[in-house]
Amino acid sequence: MIFFLPWSLSRSCCECLVHTCRRKKELKVRTVWLGHPEKCEEKYPKNAIKNQKYNIVTFVPGVLYQQFKFFLNLYFLVVACSQFVPSLKIGYLYTYWAPLGFVLAVTMVREAVDEVRRCRRDKEMNSQLYSKLTVRGKVQVKSSDIQITMKSKQTGLMYDLCPQEDCDPPIHESLSIENTLWASTVVASGTVIGVVIYTGKEMRSVLNTSQSKNKVGLLDLELNRLTKALFLAQVVLSVVMVTLQGFLGPWFRNLFRFVVLFSYIIPISLRVNLDMGKSAYGWMIMKDENIPGTVVRTSTIPEELGRLVYLLTDKTGTLTQNEMVFKRLHLGTVSYGMDTMDEIQSHIIQSYAQPPAPKVRKSVSSRIHEAVKAIALCHNVTPVYESCVNGASTEPESTEADQDFSDDNRTYQASSPDDVALVRWTESVGLTLVNRDLTSLQLKTPAGHILTYYILQIFPFTSESKRMGIIVREEATGDITFYMKGADVAMASIVQYNDWLEEECGNMAREGLRTLVVAKKSLTEEQYQDFESRYNQAKLSIHDRALKVAAVVESLEREMELLCLTGVEDQLQADVRPTLELLRNAGIKIWMLTGDKLETATCIAKSSHLVSRNQDIHVFKPVSNRGEAHLELNAFRRKHDCALVISGDSLEVCLRYYEHEFVELACQCPAVVCCRCSPTQKAQIVRLLQQHTDNRTCAIGDGGNDVSMIQAADCGIGIEGKAVFSSIFYFASVPLYQGFLMVGYATIYTMFPVFSLVLDQDVKPEMALLYPELYKDLTKGRSLSFKTFLIWVLISVYQGGILMYGALVLFDQEFVHVVAISFTALILTELLMVALTVRTWHWLMVVAELISLGCYLASLAFLNEYFDLSFITTWVFLWKVCVITLVSCLPLYIIKYLKRKFSPPSYSKLSS
Repeated sequence: MIFFLPWSLSRSCCECLVHTCRRKKELKVRTVWLGHPEKCEEKYPKNAIKNQKYNIVTFVPGVLYQQFKFFLNLYFLVVACSQFVPSLKIGYLYTYWAPLGFVLAVTMVREAVDEVRRCRRDKEMNSQLYSKLTVRGKVQVKSSDIQITMKSKQTGLMYDLCPQEDCDPPIHESLSIENTLWASTVVASGTVIGVVIYTGKEMRSVLNTSQSKNKVGLLDLELNRLTKALFLAQVVLSVVMVTLQGFLGPWFRNLFRFVVLFSYIIPISLRVNLDMGKSAYGWMIMKDENIPGTVVRTSTIPEELGRLVYLLTDKTGTLTQNEMVFKRLHLGTVSYGMDTMDEIQSHIIQSYAQPPAPKVRKSVSSRIHEAVKAIALCHNVTPVYESCVNGASTEPESTEADQDFSDDNRTYQASSPDDVALVRWTESVGLTLVNRDLTSLQLKTPAGHILTYYILQIFPFTSESKRMGIIVREEATGDITFYMKGADVAMASIVQYNDWLEEECGNMAREGLRTLVVAKKSLTEEQYQDFESRYNQAKLSIHDRALKVAAVVESLEREMELLCLTGVEDQLQADVRPTLELLRNAGIKIWMLTGDKLETATCIAKSSHLVSRNQDIHVFKPVSNRGEAHLELNAFRRKHDCALVISGDSLEVCLRYYEHEFVELACQCPAVVCCRCSPTQKAQIVRLLQQHTDNRTCAIGDGGNDVSMIQAADCGIGIEGKAVFSSIFYFASVPLYQGFLMVGYATIYTMFPVFSLVLDQDVKPEMALLYPELYKDLTKGRSLSFKTFLIWVLISVYQGGILMYGALVLFDQEFVHVVAISFTALILTELLMVALTVRTWHWLMVVAELISLGCYLASLAFLNEYFDLSFITTWVFLWKVCVITLVSCLPLYIIKYLKRKFSPPSYSKLSS
């Protein structure tokens, strides 16, 4: 109890203190006074990034807490502290504190290096101009290609409604959430003026991010358990020794003295080699030529990559490139694919070459014209020209003829890659978006004429409405048209009755296409004026403004004319198919978590080979209550070896009523696809796998909606830019025994050979990629199981007995000679045992063995109190050491040879 009670009590107190310090501040209404700083007494956080774990004051206490919350490190500390008690002291203090100090020094240096890297990244980001922004500050952004906010802790800006400082003031209406410029927003064109309302840690993106946890590797947890087992064995041995004495005298004190004497059963060098080995693994990952640019943010868990069972991945930008390509246009009676786009282009040229003639029944040409025009107008895309990007912006008063609308220097910017793909497609068929500002859009026809459309209203896309709309007035005719596009689930109830939309949406989704429904509604001047009046009145409301505005907009979204259905393909990442097959063959279960619709997610799972070709797929039917969930789970239970596809809504119902049953069934599936999944649900799924299984999880993503999932997983991988799957990480598990002599054996004589085992490979990297099934052996954890642990304990007992009693009983009676023979044989045995575990020799391993042997031989000249130099230089000493070493190691080499001969491991079969 002396070891466990302070440990558990201190850990509970520290965790309670941490929880109290991390308690979120209560949110309240914020009032920003412009031009009256004296009216605002509240202090606001600086607009600075801070990703550091510690500061100057908390670094040492924080690192010590993270180290001593594990039994292994706490054990060494208690043993060292026991030497301050005179009745328990059995040696010099430095023999206990020097190894512990070395271990802590290595750990602190490693943590300091990681902390300095984080500090440099923060300093680099905080040196940007935006770090000077403060709440109540007024900001003007001119450039067309400036990213206002960067990374995760950035500034929110409130837009004025006029694009220039000298423009006429707009109608006096109350500002709403739509007037807020959030983080990671790009100003595509024009000039905006805003007021800073939130900075630093009060940013929405920061508040939506959960507190990152200190991740602990499975190897550390397993070693912690094995350390407790060794400590228990140590206590049992101490009790046996006291029992043999007959509990005479101060037996309780003797019991603790025996515990201290047996403390070397748990080698302190183990901690040193592990920490340095992890740092070496992290360095090798960053230097891998096959994955250039990889950065290891945390050097304490690189070995986790060799123990993964569940890989949870995002779809867009991770499995796919997030580069959309227009693939299909469906008008209800006719469908156009990539091979028939020339027909659409000819229809567009024809429709603009001759004046439109009113017809009772619309022709195919007119329907194509209306559909393409709607797609070219209903979006949030802004064309940006090279002259503007380089800083030479066009003057507001420049005429239309003076502007350079050439195709060579035009690029499109938008918040949605789908919109960019649609606008690029309209350009390819002849109708080009050439200019856009807050009040108008300009389209160029195939004949080169410029058509101007005035923007009357815009209804942005939201995750709740799943659609966007725009009301425009054509300059030439004065016609007012309301265009809208969105997901089929949102548009089905808005458009006029049709018998083809649902079926074609399903067909496109099964092809892996992202679908959008496009519709329009013509408005008279009176209808629009009535709508505008009601809309402005709703926006001026103080109470329930959002509900009133939504009600007014919904009154316009009725009986809209269905124009077309578009299909856009999100292209797969390079080499994603062979990579996923490789991971699946390695025994890693892959779960795809995406916000896309069910059909699209299912098709991507098939095309990316997340689900193998001959594998069945069970689509979990939509459920809304406990009874439906029970029936569907029973139906799913009868399936065997099939992939699961489930929506976020159904998942929420199942987890509410049948959490354990659902997770148990899902974990038996070779692959799982969760569609319409929110960022919160992604993190929840990771935590469920951790709670209900003992396996390690890895999350990989590229966007802000993946941050919570990555933080929750045991191993998180973030992709920057257009990075792709390119490699599988694998690590071979490595099996890891008084004065200055004690310190030297633990930290000098045997450290280099054991540390050099980080270079060991059971098979070559090419062989591991060719036979990914070898990875399954690592995930089973057999290299560090209790069985393996007991085998090494028995080996240690055998070798310890041979070394000690061989020198004491068989050869010599003088104590100084016994020490020389036994300790020299011990060093040689240790070096030979390291060689016994090596599978693939590296030249640095040989150097490490020679350095260790050289250090020991050199130290003999300075350790006169332990060794008789005249005896060491005799042939008697040499042959006795060789005989003892041979007896202690030869049987193990014979057993290893026989095992490889008659029961070889899988990797050795492939190597041969």
